[in-house]
Amino acid sequence: MPAAPDFPAAPDLNPIRRALISVSDKTGLVEAAKVLVDHGVELVSTGGTRAAIAAAGLPVKDISELTSFPEMMDGRVKTLHPIVHGGLLGVRDAPEHAKAMADHGIGGIDLVYVNLYPFEKTVAGGADYATAVENIDIGGPAMIRSAAKNHGYVAVCTEPSDVAEVLEAMAANGGATPLALRKSLAARAYARTAAYDAAISGWFASELGVEAPARRSIAGELVQTMRYGENPHQKAAFYRTSEARPGVATARQLQGKELSYNNINDTDAAFELIAEFDPANGPACAIIKHANPCGVAVGATMKDAYDRALACDPTSAFGGIVALNQKLDAATAVEILKLLTEVVIAPSIDPEAAALFAKKKNVRLLETGGLPDPLSPGFTYKSVAGGFLMQSRDDARLTAADLKVVTERAPTEEEIADMLFAFTVAKHVKSNAVVYGKAGQTLGIGAGQMNRKDSARIAALRAADFGLDLTGSACASEAFFPFPDGLIQAADAGCTAVIQPGGSMGDKAVIDAANARGLAMVFTGVRVFRH
Repeated sequence: MPAAPDFPAAPDLNPIRRALISVSDKTGLVEAAKVLVDHGVELVSTGGTRAAIAAAGLPVKDISELTSFPEMMDGRVKTLHPIVHGGLLGVRDAPEHAKAMADHGIGGIDLVYVNLYPFEKTVAGGADYATAVENIDIGGPAMIRSAAKNHGYVAVCTEPSDVAEVLEAMAANGGATPLALRKSLAARAYARTAAYDAAISGWFASELGVEAPARRSIAGELVQTMRYGENPHQKAAFYRTSEARPGVATARQLQGKELSYNNINDTDAAFELIAEFDPANGPACAIIKHANPCGVAVGATMKDAYDRALACDPTSAFGGIVALNQKLDAATAVEILKLLTEVVIAPSIDPEAAALFAKKKNVRLLETGGLPDPLSPGFTYKSVAGGFLMQSRDDARLTAADLKVVTERAPTEEEIADMLFAFTVAKHVKSNAVVYGKAGQTLGIGAGQMNRKDSARIAALRAADFGLDLTGSACASEAFFPFPDGLIQAADAGCTAVIQPGGSMGDKAVIDAANARGLAMVFTGVRVFRH
């Protein structure tokens, strides 16, 4: 490990005399360059960036004038040179560094503004392998890291907002930047290169089919700092990753208060659930409370779907999240606004519906522009002490052909449809989970219990509380019934068909109990735990 040299303390204010600019995103470039020139700063740049600055009539040197080497190898080699990195890394007040810079004709670079080749955007756009590789920036991260390390003398910017801060500081300090700002910029710069490398390494793992690489990095961009987390004494922030998946992270908020930690968690659960219902098959609505569904239904209209979802548990729906798989229309908006709702999320929102919600300004209204694909590849993460767990997204989706009838009585077509509906919902209910469903409507949901019998009993009690008849319903269990008691509880409640994964040592006893009660039961062979 290198020992820390005995360098002089960095100055608080360091004047900017030379700036090196090389950007892919040229937003605000010319305006920033003009302000720098007005401060007497010498501009050095590369390729298209230099051309854009020169086209604006501003004086700018090409990097090759500094290094005496041309850009080469299709632009892969242009800034990887001692003249550049010596100018970035030289500690100006350290005698040996100053001597080396003088001996080799290395001038200091006081400002670096580099935003990287758009690798993340390129990959998100579906680029082929060769194009993705060509958009891996090498010189940019090297310059950013060099400048950030020598933040005692160099201000490093990777975003237009960083440049704006630097220009503001220069205006206030006679063309100089304060050390506190340079430290802050350095921290942001390393976070940017770390996120960039995380995106590249994650892409490579995916391309090579490596499910569990030796090192896994997760990077996110700050969306908001929250007032608090799950509880008021916890601090929290919301970050967006580079995953192009419609949902709460990418939605446009039309109105309402700032989303809270719990709002975001619950809204994500709601939208991922409702995405299971293809809008081409008709309207569907899910109402979520504390990350669990308290009602899910399909309907002839969106209003009908909402009304049927609400009927499952109108008490729990109070203060909940409403997710729709189709456009939010005015008729549905009228119904939703009758009950206190925290968040409404939909792929699109009719202007008339938005106008109705505008009268309740605190309701958060989110428009996503689409639904997430439940079958698309991706990962979920969960922190544990000293690490995190990673798994592929649960993309289980069943059809009638996947079901194995294990009882003497086979289910009817209606019962099969009810079982598949209930099992789809159960996939999004915290374990242990039991869901009763009929005709595209949840009638009772039992969530998060320590045994399956209690889940079946609680789901039946909720149905009874709201006058919903379970006679002829389907019962879905997201994991196997280990004993007959849970199934018997469901049968006594009125269900006539049961769907469960099977695979328990107690399967025979459970099948015998189903046969004794004339139930139809199918095994899926697929467990959909959700903890």
